[in-house]
Amino acid sequence: MNRRELLFLLSALAGLSPKALAQVLENPSKLYDLPPYGEATLLYFSDLHGQAFPHHFMEPPNLIAPKPLMGRPGYLTGEAILRYYGVPRGSLLAHLLSYLDFVELARAFGPLGGFSALTALIRTQKAQVEAEGGKALVLDGGDTWTNSGLSLLTQGEAIVEWQNLVGVDHMVSHWEWTLGRARVEELLNRFGGELLSYNVVDELFGDPLFPAYRLHRVGPYALAVVGASYPYVKVSHPEEFTEGLSFALDVRRLQEAVDRARAEGADAVVLLSHNGLQLDAALAERVQGIDLILSGHTHDLTPLPWRVGKTWIVAGSTAGKALMRVDLKLKKGGVANLRVRVLPVLANHLPKAEDVEAFLEEKTAPHRDHLFAPLAVTETLLYKRDTLYSTWDQLVGEAVRATYPEVEVVFSPAVRWGTTLLPGQAITYDHLYAYLGFTYPELYLFYLRGEQIRNVLEDIASNVFTPDPFYQQGGDVSRAVGLRYVLDPDAPAGRRIREVEVGGRPLDPNRRYLVAAYGGRLQRVGEAKPGYEPRPIHEVVAAYLKSVGRVRVLPEPNVRVLGRNYRVPEVTG
Repeated sequence: MNRRELLFLLSALAGLSPKALAQVLENPSKLYDLPPYGEATLLYFSDLHGQAFPHHFMEPPNLIAPKPLMGRPGYLTGEAILRYYGVPRGSLLAHLLSYLDFVELARAFGPLGGFSALTALIRTQKAQVEAEGGKALVLDGGDTWTNSGLSLLTQGEAIVEWQNLVGVDHMVSHWEWTLGRARVEELLNRFGGELLSYNVVDELFGDPLFPAYRLHRVGPYALAVVGASYPYVKVSHPEEFTEGLSFALDVRRLQEAVDRARAEGADAVVLLSHNGLQLDAALAERVQGIDLILSGHTHDLTPLPWRVGKTWIVAGSTAGKALMRVDLKLKKGGVANLRVRVLPVLANHLPKAEDVEAFLEEKTAPHRDHLFAPLAVTETLLYKRDTLYSTWDQLVGEAVRATYPEVEVVFSPAVRWGTTLLPGQAITYDHLYAYLGFTYPELYLFYLRGEQIRNVLEDIASNVFTPDPFYQQGGDVSRAVGLRYVLDPDAPAGRRIREVEVGGRPLDPNRRYLVAAYGGRLQRVGEAKPGYEPRPIHEVVAAYLKSVGRVRVLPEPNVRVLGRNYRVPEVTG
C-alpha cells in the first residue's frame, strides 16, 4: 500500500471537525465499521500507564531532536506533525497528534480513553474481524500495570484483571517491573494472556524467563509475534526491583529469535516492542526478517506506518487515546500489504462495556473518597509531556519549595506519562497518582555541590541528545525548578550545558546546594539532609493543593535552547 492509498484511508478521520464529528457520531460506523482486509488483524495499544478512566492527554509542544534525527517520526510536533501526515488543523486526528488548540478541541471532543470504552471498542473490532473469517490478536505494548491510583492501591491486580476481561493475547513489559519481581511473577500467574520477551533473562546463567515468540496459524499462513521488553529497566529504576534479572539489548539474541520463528514456519514476523520508536528504527536496519514492529515506550502515534528498510513500524500512542488496528495481507514468506487505522477512544460517544463498568465500580468503591475528592482547582492547563519543561513539574517544584523553603533546586523525573488537566478542572488524588504514581515515591532532601549539579545536567543531556538510539536510555530531560541554564543540543558531550544559575546567581561549582528530588536515584550521589525523613511526593503535593485551593501556573521555561525553536503552549481558556 503506497502513501497516497494510506492517506485516502485516513481522510475520513483526519477531516473531522467538531461539527462534522457530531454528525458522524450519530452513525459511528463511519469511524469504526471497517471493511475486511487481509487475513490477520492486530488490535494494538501501548503505554496505558494504568489509566482506567477517561481523561485528557496533550501531546508535547516540543520534541527536541539531535540534529541527525530531526524531521523524522518521533520528533515531530505541532504544525510539523500535521504537515507530515497531511492532517487538517482542528480535526479529530489533529487533536490526537498535536498540542495545537488543545483546550478548545478537548472540550469539543470530550475525554479520551478509559478501560470501559477501550474494552468495548476492542470487542467490537474483534467481533467484526472474526465474523468475516479473519484472525484477530489483542496486543499490549507494555507500561500498562502501573502509574495510576487504581494500580497503586491494588498493586497492579486490578489492571491485570482488566486485561483478562479484554482478552489480551500477548504483552511486553517495562514499568511493570517497578512492582517488584515477586509481584510481577505473581501477577503473571493470574494473567490470562502471555508475556513474550526475548531479552528478560537470568542474570547469572543467561536463561530466558519467558518465551521469545509465539506462532499463530492464520488460514494457510503462520504469523509469529516476538516480544521485546524495555532493555534499560535496571538503569532507569532501583535495582532491587529486578534482582537476578537482565534486560539487556542484544541484537544477536533478537536475530536468533526471529530466525527460529522463521525456521518453525513463520511466514510473517511481528515484533511487539517496548524499545521506543528510534531504537526500533535502528533495530529494523540491523535485524533481518522482521516484517512489522509495533513500537511502544516513547508514546508516539504514527497514523501512517514508517518504512525502515524492509520493515514497517507502527507506534501505538499512549494513555488509551487510540486503538491501533493493523490489518495484514499475508503471503508465503512475509506481509504482502497492510492497512493501518487509528481508532480514537471517544469516551463520551463510544458504547460502554457494562461488565467493565461494574468491575471498576467494585474496585474503586473502597477508595472512592480518597481518589476522587477535589484537592484544588487549576486555573490553567496542567500538562506533563515535553522535552524540557511542563507546567505540572513547575507546580510540583512550587509545592516542594513552599513546604521546604530552604530547598534551592527541585528535580523532577521526566517520565512521559501524566494526564492533562484543563483550566477550571478540579485536581483529585487520582490525578496526582496519574502524575506521581511511583512505587518508589519518596521525596529526598540532600546536598549537592555546584559541580555535581552541572555534571547531572550534562549526563542527562548526553543521554537525551545522543544521535545514536542505542545509547538513549531514558525519557525526556529531568526538570529542575529553581535553576536556569542554556542548552546546546548540538554541542559535544560534556559541553551542552551553559550559563547555569541558581536563584538568579551563577552556579558556584564549590558551594553546597540543598536539593530535593523524587522518582529516581539522584539522592545516592548527594549528602542527606540531617534530621529529614523522606515523604511520598504525592502527600507533599496534596497538602500544598489543599492549602492553596486554586493554582495558576503560567509556562515560564527555565531552559533557553540554542539552534531550535522552543514553543510554549496556550494554557488558559
